[in-house]
Amino acid sequence: MEVIMGSRKNQLDTLGKVPPQALDLEEVVLGALMIERDAFDVVAEILRPETFYKEAHVKIYSAIQALMINSEPIDIITVTAELRARGDLESVGGAYYITHLTDRVVSASNIEFHARILQEQYIKRELIRTSQELISQCYSPESDVFEMLSKTEYEKDEMLNTITVRKEISSADLFMKNVERLKKIGEAKNGITGITTGFVDVDRITGGWQPSDLIIVAGRPGMGKTSFVLSSAINAGLRNKIPGAIFSLEMADIQLMDKVTSIVSEVPLEKFKKGNLGDVEWMQIHRAAISIQEAPIVFDDTPAISLIEFAAKARRLKRKNNIQWIVIDYLQLMIGKTNKGGNREQEIGSLSRGLKAIAKELNIPIIALSQLSRAVESRAGHNKRPMLSDLRESGSIEQDADVVCFLYRPEYYGITEDEEGRPTAGMAELIIAKHRNGATDDVALRFVGKTTGFYDLDSGFSDNVQASFEDNPFDSPFNGIMPNGRFVDMTDDSEPF
Repeated sequence: MEVIMGSRKNQLDTLGKVPPQALDLEEVVLGALMIERDAFDVVAEILRPETFYKEAHVKIYSAIQALMINSEPIDIITVTAELRARGDLESVGGAYYITHLTDRVVSASNIEFHARILQEQYIKRELIRTSQELISQCYSPESDVFEMLSKTEYEKDEMLNTITVRKEISSADLFMKNVERLKKIGEAKNGITGITTGFVDVDRITGGWQPSDLIIVAGRPGMGKTSFVLSSAINAGLRNKIPGAIFSLEMADIQLMDKVTSIVSEVPLEKFKKGNLGDVEWMQIHRAAISIQEAPIVFDDTPAISLIEFAAKARRLKRKNNIQWIVIDYLQLMIGKTNKGGNREQEIGSLSRGLKAIAKELNIPIIALSQLSRAVESRAGHNKRPMLSDLRESGSIEQDADVVCFLYRPEYYGITEDEEGRPTAGMAELIIAKHRNGATDDVALRFVGKTTGFYDLDSGFSDNVQASFEDNPFDSPFNGIMPNGRFVDMTDDSEPF
């Protein structure tokens, strides 16, 4: 019987059947790689050592792969020498077996087709293995069913990712593709080519949150990071009906919904906590209910979610709900890849790299909230404005992110006036400190403490207006104003968006 990978052989043979494999094609592919150097470039994205069923073939392909990485020629002599240096030559059948492989093939013309068949057999074996592992875990009383489901979803996605779609494109095709993109940009409303943030100046600078971008929104506790991204999500999901997902690792989903309802209905958040809602507040909530309920936004409040679990869920939501954006609140509460020899900074680095990879894979913006170090608080005087060096625990965040924004409210630090003597009450700044594909700038915003909502500075909304609205909502000149500054008359039956 052929010698195959030990541990997986035991798992795959438990059904008493020979696992899916194609030994003849494995020999043909390896032989073709040793007679035509360029053949490796064709299959490099398709085959991995573990794709091969026979252990000897795993070792031979690993040797060929190593030669290619070192820019060495690939032929019978070099492969034999590499296997001898690794101490694997005798275990694969000696020099005679290597020669035998090349005798079986005349040309490498069909190598990609053959490699695809080997890939299919490998995926079948992996499906059998993961299914058997799942069955075994299901019989264990200590197993966590949700962890099993998450792991199964992740492994399925990983197997799908092995089916590589070639992405090479000619200069001519790429040029035409870019012309089409430029046409769409020219036709874009208000120059917004990505997911609108709902803030005029932010959209002007960024063009909206762009597909495949990793956007970091950072700030010290109490700055309103969650409220800011919720205000942006409200505009994208409720007003523009752009499907998205919010992963909240810190707050429960019901707490997030309190914030969303407060911002949309303009009912003070405190009243949701205390439950003392009057007839007027219930009317405001009723007016906002339809838009909130119909918003294509998915909430997930799984605590301490791992990068692996997040990736699996994000891929599933992309397939099922066609989500166009994701918010993560917040980055430092995620769990990176297990690295016993590493530290927290390395783990955060792996998280930021992983999130960027997922954003690129799904072609959607991922907006991740991040904490800042206490260095901001320790700076003397009124110099509390955050900077890139304040990003907590990892410089990798700055490196991996396409956009880094800081939220800053001077009022939080007891600063009552800005440098020009203007009052800071209700004022906020979004400091765009890094913008890989555009300019950096500071955007002035208005923060309404009673609802924790963020608005454009010239939207006309203020705490005083909010107070008058509470007293007489139908007489207020700002009746029904929404986060983007649009006015809606709440005395008629129209929807608030």
